[in-house]
Amino acid sequence: MTTKAEVKDFYTSQPIAVVGVSRDSKKFGNTAYKELRAKGYKLYPVNPNTDTIEGDKCYPNLEALPEPVGGVLIILPPRKTEEVVKEANEAGIKRVWMQQGAESQAAIRYCEEHGMSAIHNECIMMYSHDAAFYHRAHKFVWGLLGKAPK
Repeated sequence: MTTKAEVKDFYTSQPIAVVGVSRDSKKFGNTAYKELRAKGYKLYPVNPNTDTIEGDKCYPNLEALPEPVGGVLIILPPRKTEEVVKEANEAGIKRVWMQQGAESQAAIRYCEEHGMSAIHNECIMMYSHDAAFYHRAHKFVWGLLGKAPK
């Protein structure tokens, strides 16, 4: 289970690469990128299919980033997540957040076997500073159900 310390460590490990950020403004990858950027987080969008996201330079992969990042947020189908955690490890990135629905047991196991902090089954938006009401409500409900990090 994810701990509060892991969540705090991830958020303070900026810059953060966002892999799977979408060109489609209605998809979660784009929404998360915009909201986190608006909150002041330093982010690098990663999507091999475009040169820009929301007016920011976009990178085709983690290796192409202009500087080392402290963490990677993955918003992809589980099979692709497995590839990205390997790429992150090769790039020396030891903090991974697999957005809900992006995780797979193979990706989680890979992170554990390679000494990487892997947050999964958590929504990145619930824990950002100044989270919107509906994200705070989601976090509250998870706390009631015993699913929130301790």
